[in-house]
Amino acid sequence: MDSLSYKTIFANDATAKKQWFVVDAEGQTLGRLASEVAKVLRGKYKTDYTPHTDAGDNVIIINAEKIELTGKKMTDKQYVSYTGYPGGQRFTNPQALLKAFPERVIEKAVKGMLPKNRLGRQLFGNLYVYAGSEHKQEAQQPKQLILNK
Repeated sequence: MDSLSYKTIFANDATAKKQWFVVDAEGQTLGRLASEVAKVLRGKYKTDYTPHTDAGDNVIIINAEKIELTGKKMTDKQYVSYTGYPGGQRFTNPQALLKAFPERVIEKAVKGMLPKNRLGRQLFGNLYVYAGSEHKQEAQQPKQLILNK
């Protein structure tokens, strides 16, 4: 019996087959979009998924300004930040954040679904979010990723 044929194969930076995907966020629900994008960034859908390596794909999200939230989350949900100074706790809601920085709403949702360590920060670098329908990664020839199927 050949014992070498039963070895588990782990993906690493050299063997990872990274692809580029583009996702249209128009009409999508924020949480459902973010969870699917986090799975693709992590590479969990691949057969050679390895938890400790960046074997996931690169994702481009367009039309971030047209994302939807269910219920009263647009006004009731709060994002908390802290300046570092006494009394420096700041609150904002998705409605104000979408008006000022439409990309950050999706970035915050996806970042919250990634690991909270060095790998998570590296995976977050594979996400590109744009407010409009144009993006700068045409040279990578991204494939369209349909999430509602």
